[in-house]
Amino acid sequence: MKAVFLDFASLGRDISAQPLADSVESLTVFDASDTQQLLARSADCDAVFTNKGRFSADVIAALPQLKYIGLTATGSDGVDLVAARAANIAVTNITAYCTQSVAQHVFATLLSLTHKLASYQQDVRDGRWQSQANFCLLDHPIRELSGLTLGIIGYGELGKAVAKLGKAFGMTIRIAARSPDDARPGRVSLEQLLATADVVSLHCPLNADTRHLIDADALAQMKSDAILINTARGALVDPRALADTLRARGIAGAAIDVLTEEPPVNGDPLLADDLGNLILTPHIAWAAREARQRAVDQAAQNMLEFRQGNTRNRVELDSREGK
Repeated sequence: MKAVFLDFASLGRDISAQPLADSVESLTVFDASDTQQLLARSADCDAVFTNKGRFSADVIAALPQLKYIGLTATGSDGVDLVAARAANIAVTNITAYCTQSVAQHVFATLLSLTHKLASYQQDVRDGRWQSQANFCLLDHPIRELSGLTLGIIGYGELGKAVAKLGKAFGMTIRIAARSPDDARPGRVSLEQLLATADVVSLHCPLNADTRHLIDADALAQMKSDAILINTARGALVDPRALADTLRARGIAGAAIDVLTEEPPVNGDPLLADDLGNLILTPHIAWAAREARQRAVDQAAQNMLEFRQGNTRNRVELDSREGK
């Protein structure tokens, strides 16, 4: 089987593509591919591997020989699954490869915000500690996580991992109900979660129902000393509403790892330089080196299973989820 990896650089250059090479007879690896390069480089291949490559119905129609699209991500929104099924192209994704990395990132940013690390570090750089009469500087109040309420919106693999760490810190866990009829233990309405949580962490997929789930109204429901964390999808949060709320100190802070446009070449309200209570990172929550290598390893295993006639991690039309 002849295969190509279209955008390996999106996984980083410090991991090995060898497992993928071992899963096929021939593999050519490219750092990145635009639409025209995607078509040219895939033209004589049986299979493609990609992280964020876009396979529209037109692209799929232009590649009649293609049998397999192997995604090195969980989200499959870049592939027209209807067209792929009609063309008898198998599409596979990877799951649970970055759980530890994302959960770790959530608490790295949460601890930074609750301990005011950026503010205290800046104080030291500015010489304020050095000029104190006391042995310590206590200008920025610090909070313990123990006893705080952690509200989780989206209780899948990642949400459960974050909840587990929250419990280890002594936090009370509340989970947003999916609907008014969701009466499972520990579930509360979104309105109740927003009103009572000290920390709100997003782990739900992006769809028509969740786009701008956290808007101005939702932010107004949150406690003034609450923290919002988003490591899921950028469009879950209305960026202008969040920027305005942070400026007004409507909530205590936020940690945002994802934006609606990535990279944000056209700007974003959260890129403003006056949001000192915001930690903004470039979509790295998933990106521990171990997680990125697991992504490659799992994609290789998917290919081996496909070649044996199995359907491991096959993406179905009704199974779209976010990373």
